[in-house]
Amino acid sequence: MRAVVQRVTRASVTVDGEVVGRLDRPGLVVLVGVTHEDGPDQVALIARKVAELRILRDEQSASDAGAPVLVVSQFTLYADTRKGRRPTWNAAAPGPVAEPLVDAVVAALRERGLEVATGVFGADMAVELVNDGPVTILLEA
Repeated sequence: MRAVVQRVTRASVTVDGEVVGRLDRPGLVVLVGVTHEDGPDQVALIARKVAELRILRDEQSASDAGAPVLVVSQFTLYADTRKGRRPTWNAAAPGPVAEPLVDAVVAALRERGLEVATGVFGADMAVELVNDGPVTILLEA
C-alpha cells in the first residue's frame, strides 16, 4: 500500500460537478494506492502513520491537532513507467480488492477519532488543494 500525504490549508473533491468531500480548514490530503498483496496489516500501518505523522504546524499530528483528513483512492500510485512512454498498472490491485482496503483505511482513521472526508472510488474526480509548505510525504506499507 502506498499513500501520498499532503499538508493542506484546504481541499475538495468534485465528481460530476458535485463536491463530494471537502476540507475547509488545515489538514491532510491522503492519496491511497493498493497493490495485490495488501491486507489488514498495511491498512493499520498506513492509518497509524497518517494519524501520527508530526507534519502539521508546531510539529503536531492530525491526531494531536484534531485536523481533518481527505482520503482519495489513487491506483496510479502503482504506475510502472520503466519502459516506454505508456505506464502499466499491473501492480495496482483491481477495484474489488482495492476498494474495501481503501474503505478500511478510512474506517481506521475514523476509529482514531479523526474527521475523514472521501472521494468516490473509481470515479473521475477533480481534486483541488492548497498544499501548505509545501509538505508532501510518501508512505509505503
